[in-house]
Amino acid sequence: MSSITKKLLGLPSKPHASEHDAQTSAHTDVAPRKSSDLSDLSGARGVGLQDATLSGWFQNDTNEIFRGISISDNDVIVDVGCGDGGNAAFCLRRGAKVIVIDSDGEAIATATARLRNIHSENVTAYVSDANPLPLQDAIATRVICTEVLEHVDDPTQVLRELVRIGKPGARYLLSVPDPLEEHLQKHVAPPAYFQKPNHVRIIERQQFSDMVTQAGLVIDEVAYYGFFWSIWWALFWSCDVDLEHPSHAALDHWTEAWRAVMSMPNGSDLKRKLDSFMPKSQVIVAHKPA
Repeated sequence: MSSITKKLLGLPSKPHASEHDAQTSAHTDVAPRKSSDLSDLSGARGVGLQDATLSGWFQNDTNEIFRGISISDNDVIVDVGCGDGGNAAFCLRRGAKVIVIDSDGEAIATATARLRNIHSENVTAYVSDANPLPLQDAIATRVICTEVLEHVDDPTQVLRELVRIGKPGARYLLSVPDPLEEHLQKHVAPPAYFQKPNHVRIIERQQFSDMVTQAGLVIDEVAYYGFFWSIWWALFWSCDVDLEHPSHAALDHWTEAWRAVMSMPNGSDLKRKLDSFMPKSQVIVAHKPA
């Protein structure tokens, strides 16, 4: 197993100058799907970004970070579990004020440096496990929490905190790994994938919806995306390559096959069906009642 993969999974490894960059740009939870300003679109990260855009992410024409959630300079964004700051960067470029929070101080330092290169005055950062959040009540118009709840000890309490900080009418973008994909990874990923600080629970689809509504939010849409990544990660564990440069015939052929699928006349329909069957993530768009 590569040293970068070992660090990703919290296993001992030798230091590597760019391990943190690899972790934050291609972590299983923030995956390359979330980097909205990638310079290299030729490989899996580029195909993943194209796939995500087709699924509703990063809609530049409408300024929607995900379909139905537009971002403007009137918004205050709180991104809990911000990782490398990809979501926050999209929002910041649209003039929003951004508060990024992560339990990993190293990730916060990297994200903050990246974001302040875009707009230094509109960024606030905290290191926190989100229980509780270091924020006052009702400050956010948009709350983002993607691929976080599967990590935390008490997801119900974290959701309560997310609701607490939202203004009445605030929009919420929430996601967790899909259960079928997670059960696939159980067969092929190293055991540490399902140990702290990584995934400590598998959240079923109905369970996720129930958690959100019981926290006090109203669900506007449930979506599924990322079949491409479900297969990519299942292959990755056997390829013995670094996340920083994940080049292997199996991964490369799968990436090109998916690129071909998306270019087919009926590719969008096939993608939608496969995303529904075994997505990488289940997404909920919700709002806080006024």
